[in-house]
Amino acid sequence: MAIKIAFVALSAGGLALAQKLRPSFPGSTLHGLEKRTEGADIAFQDTVAHLRKLHGDGTAIVGLCAAGILIRALASLLDDKRHDAPVVALAEDGSAAVPLIGGHHGANALAQSLATACDGFAAITTAGDLRFGFSLDDPPASWRIANPEAVKTITAALLAGDGVRLEVQAGAAEWLKEVPWRDNAAARVLVTDSIAEADQNTLIFHPPVLAVGVGCERDTTPAELIDLVTETLRDAQLAHGAVVAIGSIDLKIDEPAVHAAAKSLGVPSQFFCADTLEREAPRLENPSDIVFRETGCHGVAEGAALALAGPDAELVVPKRKSKRATCAVARAADTIDPSCRGRARGVLSVIGLGPGQPAWRSPEATAALDNADIIIGYDGYLDLIGGIAPMAERRGYGLGQEAARVRDALTLAGEGHRIALVCSGDAGIYALASLVFEMVESDTDPIWRQAEIVVSPGITAMQAAAARAGAPLGHDFCAISLSDLLTPQEAILRRLNAAAAGDFVTAFYNPQSQSRRDLLKQAHRIFSENRPPSTPVIIARNLGRDKELITITTLSEMDVESVDMLTIVIIGNNQSRIISSGDGTRVYTPRGYGTVP
Repeated sequence: MAIKIAFVALSAGGLALAQKLRPSFPGSTLHGLEKRTEGADIAFQDTVAHLRKLHGDGTAIVGLCAAGILIRALASLLDDKRHDAPVVALAEDGSAAVPLIGGHHGANALAQSLATACDGFAAITTAGDLRFGFSLDDPPASWRIANPEAVKTITAALLAGDGVRLEVQAGAAEWLKEVPWRDNAAARVLVTDSIAEADQNTLIFHPPVLAVGVGCERDTTPAELIDLVTETLRDAQLAHGAVVAIGSIDLKIDEPAVHAAAKSLGVPSQFFCADTLEREAPRLENPSDIVFRETGCHGVAEGAALALAGPDAELVVPKRKSKRATCAVARAADTIDPSCRGRARGVLSVIGLGPGQPAWRSPEATAALDNADIIIGYDGYLDLIGGIAPMAERRGYGLGQEAARVRDALTLAGEGHRIALVCSGDAGIYALASLVFEMVESDTDPIWRQAEIVVSPGITAMQAAAARAGAPLGHDFCAISLSDLLTPQEAILRRLNAAAAGDFVTAFYNPQSQSRRDLLKQAHRIFSENRPPSTPVIIARNLGRDKELITITTLSEMDVESVDMLTIVIIGNNQSRIISSGDGTRVYTPRGYGTVP
């Protein structure tokens, strides 16, 4: 899995370089110091605290600043070089990239990539990289180390010239061939796809050469398939670390058990159409006419394993069965790249962008945008994304085309694409996440169920308005949309009366448009009948954007006509209070802590 990269800029010049580098590092995010940078995905005020949080989250940091700043901020957090996330200091002019932390865990490679992109210099200081051009504890992608604790011993022996031998039992270990190995040495590096006992003089690598194929009945339990795969590998003495992916027929692309089995091994799942699997029929050991009649191919598990491993692969474990599932294993002579064979399950990320400004967009949402092939949304929301994901296709829609947006997103994700469907605020609050599941449930198009659906939370307008005004949501609250386009007025009025009678702090979404002028007036009347005239009211317009305006008033002084669709209204309860502080007028709703002894 690719590491998450955060470019952290403390100046406008640093952010400008990060913006140029971003296309070369997909999935990266731009972090900028407030008041010194503009246009970052995430703004921060406290540099040290922000760096510590990123490091604690396991995010690779590229600091466009002095190395000393990074060292002083993170020194007390350093634990184990095998687990510390990479940290690289990059000069603001791109002239030098210095790996500071995690050199053997991706920082050296990251520094070299940055230097190449900037036409600069990577200051690599680790002995293994300098002598051999790589580190034993930083193998190529998909290679796994069975016993990382042996890296130090074997590396020390190589550097001291004590002699280490190389044994390759599986895979092509070309990246290791330039080392001066000694055939009769006691210490060794073993490259194998088998389960092997480790000792202090043996470093074991598992090359990416095994492909597991599976088949199962509909709604097979994940536990059954996981157990079958685990037992198949164990009985064949094959190492989990050498498995690259799990493959199956595309009829199973939405089968939870298949994805659970892949997750249990920490590998992706890839899927093949029946025609592709049928081309493997001559190589199957257990072809089945029954399977052919049901699926269009003579073998799912064996066929998927062979198709995934490639034309020169051999079937090392023929089909094994449990009550409702099958499993087989194929071995390739060289590295398997699963992305080149079959197709992955598509992903639909339903994203809440927050009220508008980048600082209020979550890192999860930004990462989903960066990973998307296609971004779909209302034209105005796409404008809020700015320069994120410059390589992704963007499909804009007008107002009132919500169903068309969701239909397009589900279809493309079902076909195997990575889709980001963007909403303002939180995708699950008066936005498109609920419509996505409603349309999936309708079964209008079976392909819609083939995509993985991920909902990324966002800061909604109610939260943003509350934060700007103080703490009005400190006790029980509710939200009511005053739009009667999708909800009958009778239902809205019933909820307004219930909220007012129940003394809930209440936020009004979609309060008033040019054509809808009645419900907000009725809401104001209902709440005025249930609460004192001094009840605080917050009217927040253009939150997080240009011309933001926060008005704090009372029920008796509220100007209903000033409210439009760019506004959210929050009415306090009987305990809500307006106070003056050093920051101006604020609203809060006590929860009762002050009355607790």
